[in-house]
Amino acid sequence: MAEPQGWIDCHDPFGRDRSMTVLVEEDRVLLVSPPGESAVMSVTQTRRLHRLLDQAADRM
Repeated sequence: MAEPQGWIDCHDPFGRDRSMTVLVEEDRVLLVSPPGESAVMSVTQTRRLHRLLDQAADRM
């Protein structure tokens, strides 16, 4: 079963609040996007996602 690594606030293309989730499962990192498979992120949110992905990779 995948372990949650964290989540990022974002928006969908219509401006509705959404989130992306980063999960770790054995030797894989899963990035779960909001419904509709699109996420609009600010520069700050993108940097947070980068940090979460780095942390997930370090756990492997």
